[in-house]
Amino acid sequence: MVVYAAAMRPPDELLAGRKSIMARHAANPGFRALTVTDDGSDEPVGFGYGFHGMHGQWWHDTVRHALSATRGVVVAADWLDDSFEVAELHVAPTHQGQGTGAALLLRLTSGRPERTALLSTRDADTPARRLYRGTGFVDLLTGFHFFPSGEPPYAVMGAELPLRTRSPEPRSPRPSR
Repeated sequence: MVVYAAAMRPPDELLAGRKSIMARHAANPGFRALTVTDDGSDEPVGFGYGFHGMHGQWWHDTVRHALSATRGVVVAADWLDDSFEVAELHVAPTHQGQGTGAALLLRLTSGRPERTALLSTRDADTPARRLYRGTGFVDLLTGFHFFPSGEPPYAVMGAELPLRTRSPEPRSPRPSR
């Protein structure tokens, strides 16, 4: 929870609920979790996990309903019927921007038997969203609200597996001499 708290900065009162949700996710079929530790201190600096998506899982059913309503049941089935759902992927702020998240995502999804991978992230131009696009994820839903509570909007993204190796960020051209 230390990495999650550092990366997401949630209100303290939400941490117990998140921890409970994460513990329940571990019982889902096809669950896979990975952690990244700092080479010098062995402290965790990143983690990610996911599982096989299926009917009866809250996120899966919520996304299926919204995707069916906006893009049709065939599109929803194409994305969700054989999916690996990346439920959490977080990197401590001190290790962001160094390739840790990309390596973690690629390893987490590597060798999965599912046809697609899905996830949700803030609907903004963030480093995480750029990372997901760089490995092949596309927007399936944007401006999406999981709850009617005024939370910031999310983007639901999907990619065919295997993910592509992340292309490097374009560099600014250097002036000629």
